[in-house]
Amino acid sequence: MTPEHAVWETRLLAVVTATLVVFGIAAVYGASSLLAVQRGEPGAAFALRQATGVVLGGILFLIAARVDYHRWERWAWPLIGLSALLLLVPFLPVARSLAPEINGARRWIDLGFFNFQPSEVTKLAVVAWTAMLAAKKGDLVREFKRGVLPFMAIVVPLSALILLEPNLSTAVFVALLAGVILFTAGARIGHFLLLGLAAVPIAWHEIVAVQYRLARVITFLSPGEDSQQTSWQITQSVIGVGAGRVFGVGFGEGQQKLGYLPYAYSDFLFSTFAEEWGFVGVCLVVLLYATLIGLGFRIARTAGDRFGMLLATGLTALIGISAVVHMAVSLGLVPTTGLPLPFLSYGRSNLVISMVAAGVLISVGRRRGKAR
Repeated sequence: MTPEHAVWETRLLAVVTATLVVFGIAAVYGASSLLAVQRGEPGAAFALRQATGVVLGGILFLIAARVDYHRWERWAWPLIGLSALLLLVPFLPVARSLAPEINGARRWIDLGFFNFQPSEVTKLAVVAWTAMLAAKKGDLVREFKRGVLPFMAIVVPLSALILLEPNLSTAVFVALLAGVILFTAGARIGHFLLLGLAAVPIAWHEIVAVQYRLARVITFLSPGEDSQQTSWQITQSVIGVGAGRVFGVGFGEGQQKLGYLPYAYSDFLFSTFAEEWGFVGVCLVVLLYATLIGLGFRIARTAGDRFGMLLATGLTALIGISAVVHMAVSLGLVPTTGLPLPFLSYGRSNLVISMVAAGVLISVGRRRGKAR
């Protein structure tokens, strides 16, 4: 990897990230302006709040890009400890006002000027920590007792805390991120198959225990049977995507956000975007994500050391898997999950963490071929 290639790739990654963020502000405004007015707020209220996340995320992005990524090895354990403490806050009786219940879940910590999800911090912490430990263990990751089990001792409790919020999709996503890094590090696929089989009864219990989760699975398996109830969201999402046709209905002119599609500015942002920007806009966004993911994995493949390779892989998976799943949900290809579309969906926690992840990727890319 020549320095010229490294500079070109990291600059392109920065441009792609910035472009997605700009698209995100526009998409959030288009999807939320009417809702904001209905709440008695200015039409740009959601977009302005998202913009504060862009400012914070932009600052952290620049810092992460300039700081030597090897520092994340030293920060891995403190980050895991911090994320565990943050995940415990909603369950503390004295912290009820700090972590209010919203839509039956305690997933946010309210700081007054800023609400954030501890589980978003956990995603970054798990990626950094798993990459650090897998790099140190080397070939030991191929063993179950000394390799995989130590990771489970940390990742499983963190996922369990997220599950108790409740937030099944993010709990599974956090475990999946750790699994991607371990698989890249050389862990045996047989161990993953056994763990997957062991997790099936737990996952099924969590699905059938909560009515809306079971409804989502039923809707996915039998789409369109009851469009007025369980399959309403996905039906309206697919209608929105199809309504956009080639060039879209126009910025801010989408109809599905008018009470037909809940959370059109977050959980189903891609559907709203597709309706207003059409096939052309969708192709552009997909191309941007494909470029980011391709650059991320190229940086991982050419990283200067094992930790850099695993860290870049995990960060690329953090952004890429969430993007693919979100778009697949909007198209009715997988059950509804609630995973956001990185950089685009409304939600400052995810936006900031995604921008930090992109910044760290640039840091890994800039230091390829350099002595530590």
